[in-house]
Amino acid sequence: MVEEVNWRNLNAAQLEEEYSPSSVIGGNYLPFIHEYIKRSDDVASSNSIIECFYGPMKSNSVDLILPENTPKDKPVPLLVFIHGGYWQELSKKESLFAAKDILSEGIAFAAVDYTLCPNVTIQAIVGECVMALRYLQSIGPKYNFDPNKIVLAGSSAGAHLASMCVLEGMKAKDNSPLRIASTILVSGIYELEPIIQTSINDAIKMDRTVANSMSPMLKDLENFPDTLIVWGENETAEFKGQSNVFSKKLIEFGVSVKAFEVPSRNHFDVILDLTKRNTLLGYEFYKLIAKVKS
Repeated sequence: MVEEVNWRNLNAAQLEEEYSPSSVIGGNYLPFIHEYIKRSDDVASSNSIIECFYGPMKSNSVDLILPENTPKDKPVPLLVFIHGGYWQELSKKESLFAAKDILSEGIAFAAVDYTLCPNVTIQAIVGECVMALRYLQSIGPKYNFDPNKIVLAGSSAGAHLASMCVLEGMKAKDNSPLRIASTILVSGIYELEPIIQTSINDAIKMDRTVANSMSPMLKDLENFPDTLIVWGENETAEFKGQSNVFSKKLIEFGVSVKAFEVPSRNHFDVILDLTKRNTLLGYEFYKLIAKVKS
C-alpha cells in the first residue's frame, strides 16, 4: 500500500531527501545513466535515425526511428519519449534505449530534445515539448505513422512534461488540438511546489505561482487520455505518493488509469523495462499498444 505523504509536514532537509531519487540507492545514479547511454548507442548503431527540428534552437530537435518494411497503406503507431533529469540534465541521445524492442513490432519511435534549465524556464520547456508533439503530428503522413495513434511516455521530469503536454495540447490552437492516444507516466512528479525548498530549484528558479501553474495535479484533468502510471519499489515515499495521488485524481475525472509499483526497480532503472515484453511494465505497455492499434 503506497502512503500518501503530505509534503507540507516535511522540513527543508526532509524535502531534499524525499525529492532526491538517488537517496534510496546510496546516492550514485551514474551507473544507470551509463546504461541509458550504452543501450541508446546500441540502437543508434543499428538503425537509421531521422533528426527533425521543430523549432529555431539547436535543442529543438527530435530523433525519429521508423520500423522497416511497413506497408505504406497502414500507418503505424508512434511512441514519443520525453526524458527526465529534473528539467536540467540528459537529452534525447540517452533516450533511444526505449526504441530497442518496439521497432520489430511495427511501432515508430521518437525521442524529444528540449532546452534545459537554467537556460530557459520550466514554462518554456513545456512549450517546446508541445511544439515538438504538434510537429510530429503534422509529419505523420510523410513518415507513415498515424498522428491519431501517438503514445506519449515520460520518465521522472519527463512524466511531468508529458502530463503538461496533454493538458496544454488539449487547448485548441488554430482549431487543431493535440491528439494523444495514451500516456505512460513513469516515476513522475505532478505537484511542483515541494521542490521549491530544495537544491533542485537552484537551476529552475520557480516561485510558488509558477510551481502551481506547472503542476498537473492541480489542473482540470477531464478528457485526459488512457494512462499507465508506474513507479519502482525502491523509490522515496514522496515519489510514490505523488504517483498514487495523481492516479486517484485522474480516476476522479473519469480517466481510465492503470497504476502499479514495479518490484525490485528504482527511480532510474524502472524505465528500462518500458518495452520489454517479459517485464511487468512491458506487459502493460504492449496491452496498451494493442488497444491503440485496434
